Amino acid sequence: MNWTDERVEKLKKLWAEGLSASQIAAQLGGVSRNAVIGKVHRLSLPGRAKAGGTNTAARTPKRTTSAPRAPNYASRITTTTTRTVTRQQGATMLKEEIEIETVEEMEYVPKGNVVVPISRRLGLTELTERTCKWPVGDPLKDDFHFCGCESPDNSPYCSYHQKLAYQPVNERRRAAARVG
Repeated sequence: MNWTDERVEKLKKLWAEGLSASQIAAQLGGVSRNAVIGKVHRLSLPGRAKAGGTNTAARTPKRTTSAPRAPNYASRITTTTTRTVTRQQGATMLKEEIEIETVEEMEYVPKGNVVVPISRRLGLTELTERTCKWPVGDPLKDDFHFCGCESPDNSPYCSYHQKLAYQPVNERRRAAARVG
């Protein structure tokens, strides 16, 4: 089957009318649905909005979620709104639904009752497998030392310094977003 100019024009007309590839193939005759889809693609004809779409300009918020509260952060609220927008592609106006997500930024809220353990102020040669190896101060200064508190099994840090060193992934991302 050859794509004559006449058949191509009929394909373009039927496509613009919103017929499916199967319907176009049936009207053209002697061509498969896949051949129609391939020709539409090669001709770079504009896509069409999905069937069943609504014509409303904006909808009410779809969902509102509140992230779990971290102890040192205020709550974070994420709202997703679905809107129908109209855009032009070639000579065809298309309507499509897009989701817009708005996020309220979190604020750092320091806790006033944080207990910092008193370090044992150990030097490098005094550290063992069971002592905290958290460095304190400037290594080039004379008052530099390591925490030295007792550390649990399989950890180089005491319980307090573990919380500083091993942050959950979400908190690291939030902290990086605030810095960058």
